[in-house]
Parts: sequence; structure tokens; C-alpha cells
Amino acid sequence: MSTDGNFINNEFVSSPQAAMIPVYNPATEALVGQVQAATTEQALEAVDIAAQAQKAWRKLTSVERAAHMYRLADALMERREVIGRALAEESGKSLEDATSEAIYAAEITRYHAEWARRIEGEVMPSDTPNESLLLQREPIGVVACLIPFNYPVFTLLRKVAPALITGNTVVVRPSNNTPRSAFEIAAAVKAAGLPAGVVNILTMDHGTAEAVCTHAKVGMITLTGSVGAGRKVLEYSQVNIAKSSLELGGKSPAIVEPDADLEQAAQQIVASKTTNCGQLCTAIERVYVHESAYEEFVGLLKANLEACAFGNRADEPSYMGPLINENARLNIHQMVERAIDDGARLETGGYVPEHKGHFYPPTLLTQCRQEMEIVQEEIFGPVLPVLTYGDIDEALELANDHQFGLASVVFTENYRTAMTVANNIEAGEVYINRTPSDPFQGYHAGWKRSGLGGDDGKHGMLDYTQTRLVVLNY
Repeated sequence: MSTDGNFINNEFVSSPQAAMIPVYNPATEALVGQVQAATTEQALEAVDIAAQAQKAWRKLTSVERAAHMYRLADALMERREVIGRALAEESGKSLEDATSEAIYAAEITRYHAEWARRIEGEVMPSDTPNESLLLQREPIGVVACLIPFNYPVFTLLRKVAPALITGNTVVVRPSNNTPRSAFEIAAAVKAAGLPAGVVNILTMDHGTAEAVCTHAKVGMITLTGSVGAGRKVLEYSQVNIAKSSLELGGKSPAIVEPDADLEQAAQQIVASKTTNCGQLCTAIERVYVHESAYEEFVGLLKANLEACAFGNRADEPSYMGPLINENARLNIHQMVERAIDDGARLETGGYVPEHKGHFYPPTLLTQCRQEMEIVQEEIFGPVLPVLTYGDIDEALELANDHQFGLASVVFTENYRTAMTVANNIEAGEVYINRTPSDPFQGYHAGWKRSGLGGDDGKHGMLDYTQTRLVVLNY
């Protein structure tokens, strides 16, 4: 049972004053470890150390920074099974999925290291004779990275890797639900020999996190989390006018046309909704089915959901696993009950299992209406509301009638319909005849209340830079 201290300046630092954060396996409710909550003094010291380390880190050539990152990717691969075991225990994922997440984290680290020779500025003509305008890309400084519980290993490197290649240093706050895997990543950082102070990883309570985010030396805050958490980050950023990059709520619509391969669409939607027990920002959260295909498609969804067994993935990896904690399960079940009270029809699921673990069955609700809470608010669990529409214009109106705009999906064999949706959907991503997967060479960015800025690809990497215009008169 781990009680290691926080990772500051390439060392694990313990404090006798630190409060302990218990870590539970959500599939068994067993205590699997405990970690120290950083004191405010420790956290502020970590920011100062990161700021000092950044002075030397930014002066390295981008190729030199990339060499460090390649070694980090190698260290992550060497420790993938250790990271995977820690993640599986604290998240309820299967060991295979948790280990695959560690591998994916190594891959995105390598991907961003490959940008070393591609961080480009611009040269522009001036209106003044004998003058050139040079736009340079520069690091921001210290980046505070706030990591969620659902994909904590991948998301940590998804934020840290682009920050590092562009010359920033980081102070990372992992989720208090899944901190042990973050400290296994810290061990990989140490093993890779990154310069001291470049990567610091600390668990924190909300007060300490606020102290970090409002520290004068923090130039950027990046968060993957809820809309409420995003609002708090925007409050923090006002103190020093820190740059904010926010991936917030999602409520991905899936539009299902009658010409689609209905069996394949149903299978993919159910897989999206049950992966990680629906705890995925881009998971399908509402389904709009053409009225002519409604009865058949509901039957297919119900059959696929009922075929999805749930339980402890340590016993059977093919199961759908648990929600992260009891509060999450209670909130989801109450949403389902309110939907039923408001007129939705429960087709399957919708109950709280009596055995150990924070499990919730795959649940299907029909006869839903657009204004219902279950359609308008993020569920973040294995619950699927279904609605109907008459034509593609109505489907788009319903899909766009929403506070969120992260990802979206359309199933159709008609390229005109596909392009109509692609050109008119109000979302940062649209997937045609497949469900979301966040390719890391793309750009994962939300519209509306789904966030500001984005992750992945060239544009995600450049979000960790600021510009300097050099006006050169000769």
C-alpha cells in the first residue's frame, strides 16, 4: 500500500504535516493505497522550482528537449505494466486496458517530441521599406495541469508532452480518485533523467490547487473536467490573467439515418456508451433516430445493451466496469429516476445493484423529449436516451439545440447527408459512420460550454506557446 510523498524537483518528498488521501478500488470498494496531500507550502515551492527550472529548459534547443521526451517515452514503456496495475486498481479498468493506456501515453509523448523541428513562426512583409516582421513562438512558463480520473494516465501526458516540447515546465495535479498511477509516471520521469524541476506531480485539496493556479509564476492552466471546474479555473486565471485551456462537458449526439447500417450503428453506439462505464467525454450521450427506423433501432440498442455484462474486470476483462465512486452512481440513478417521472420509458437497466462495487447497468430510455434533463445534462455513465426526428434539418436543429459542442456522430450511407451534417453541426468534432476516438494528430477542441482551446495535434501543441513580434528595420 503506497504512501509515497509528492514528486517535487525529481524527488519524492514526504511531509509529517500532510493529510492522507485514501484510494479505493471502485469495483471492490477495497482500500488499495493512500497518498499524501501536498501542503500548500510544498505546492507553492513546487511552482517556484518549476519556474527556476524553466529558465534553463527553455534555452535548450527543441531537439534537445525532444531527446529527453523520447527517453521519457521509453521509460513509460518500460514501466507500462507497473503503471497499468496501479491504474487498474484505482479505476476498475481491466489490466489490459490500463496497460494500453500507459502505452498510448508513451505514444503521445513521442508524437509531441516529433514536433521539435516543426515549431514554426512566421515572416511577414512590412509596410515600411527595409523592414521585416518576424513572429516568434515562445513558451509561456509554468503550466498547471489539472487531470481527470477517467483517463488519467493518457490525459496527463496529453498535457505534459506539448507543454514540455514548447519549453514550458509543469506542476501536475492528478485526480484524488486516481493518484497512484500518476506517481508511477513520476517514477518514469525520474528514471528518464529529465532535468530536476521540469515535471512536478502533487496531489492536492481544492484550496492548495487554487493556491497553485493563482501563483504569480503560473502562466497557463489546462484542465479536463466539468463545466463547474472550468468556471473555477476561469476565476483563478483572472488573478494573473493566466492563459486557460479547458476541455469541459460533452453530450455527443448520434444522428442515425434510415439508410445507415443499423446493426453496425447500434453496436458502435453501445460500445461508446459502455466503454469505461460511459465515463468518457466524447461518449454518445443522446441518440436521434429517424422515425422510420425508430422501432427497429431501439430493438437493436436494447439487445446490445442487455448483452453487455457488468462486473469486476479483474475477474472478467470483457465486463463493463464500475463508476468511479458512489456519488457518481447516485447522481446518475437519480437522473434516470427523474427522467422516468418526467415521462421517459425505461427499456432496460435503471437499477442499483446490491453487490459490492459502484456498478450501474447499461440503461436505455425511450420516449424522451429534447427539454428533459437527461437530454440536456451530461450523464457520464452508461445511460442512453433516444429521441426521433422527421428529416435531417430537424435532426440538426435538435443536435445543435444544446449547451455543449464537443463531439458528434452521424450514421448514413448518403454522402450529401454526411456533408450536410459535417458542415452544419455545432461541435468541435464530427465522426461519420464511427464513434469518437480522439486521434492525437487531430485537434480535440469543444464549442460552446465544452471548453476553450484544445488538445492534440499541431494546434494543441501551439496552445502552449505565446507569440513575440520582432520588427526588424535594416
